[in-house]
Amino acid sequence: MQDPYKTLGVSKNASQEEIKKAYRKLARELHPDVNPGDAKIEERFKKVSSAYHLLGDAERRKKFDNGEIDAEGRETSPFARGGGRSGGFGGGNGDPFGFSGANAEDIFDEIFGKGRGRGGGGFGGFGGERKPQKVKGPNISYELSLDFAEAILGTTKRINLASGKSLEVRIPPGSEDEQTLRLKGQGMAGMNGGEPGDALIKLHVHPDKTFRREGNDIHCDLAISLSEAILGGSIEVPIIDGKVNMKLPANANSGTKLRLRGKGAPYDRGNKRGDQYVHLTVKLPDERDDELIDFIREWSEKHPYKTR
Repeated sequence: MQDPYKTLGVSKNASQEEIKKAYRKLARELHPDVNPGDAKIEERFKKVSSAYHLLGDAERRKKFDNGEIDAEGRETSPFARGGGRSGGFGGGNGDPFGFSGANAEDIFDEIFGKGRGRGGGGFGGFGGERKPQKVKGPNISYELSLDFAEAILGTTKRINLASGKSLEVRIPPGSEDEQTLRLKGQGMAGMNGGEPGDALIKLHVHPDKTFRREGNDIHCDLAISLSEAILGGSIEVPIIDGKVNMKLPANANSGTKLRLRGKGAPYDRGNKRGDQYVHLTVKLPDERDDELIDFIREWSEKHPYKTR
């Protein structure tokens, strides 16, 4: 007869909780309702259930460890009645799979869900008194990288699922960094006819060298020349989906913030868009211009003004 500790895959020093955890894992994998028609799996499930019936009860386990009963639950005393069973299980008590004792029913409730009809002595197709509850399959998580423009404008990306299937994923306009998309029914298969889980796709949006996002608004910095700053006029401004002309007011300083309505990130299912804010920076010529220097020196002496 096999050592019940080895059957459950635990050490002899394992705690009761560790024994319960090991049995829960094996019961989920080996239960006949999960493996219909597999005689080898069914036989292994019987052994696992018998081992848990013995070790899952602290008092019964103590008797086994002390040599008072054997792995079948029979008393080892020479005074035990011949042909009878005292404390035995796994075939002589109307419970062929060892479901009784050690709170095994509670474990099946945890695994397959509560509300399984009770009464009698079988489980699922073994005894006919309980119908296994459908269990939804586990979700699977994926990660997907996007460019800034792809997240703002929306796009379609192809990903490879754990099942080996390739799937096109629609990225909705206005998607944000760290946002998770749910693809219903694209996860792991369910148990007992339960529906499959979902695929959860976490988005990672790469920073952009021109644009940055704050809520539903988009911000960018724009350098203007000294003459544009003083005289104003019409200038070309980049936006996430192209370029537009924007009116620049005269006497525009560095730090001036101009707004382009409706050029930000889409929201409300794409029915609305935020704004784009353009932050101006006055940029002087890269090379020294003596004529400009002479002019500014003469002008500043005649028109002094406070900046601080």
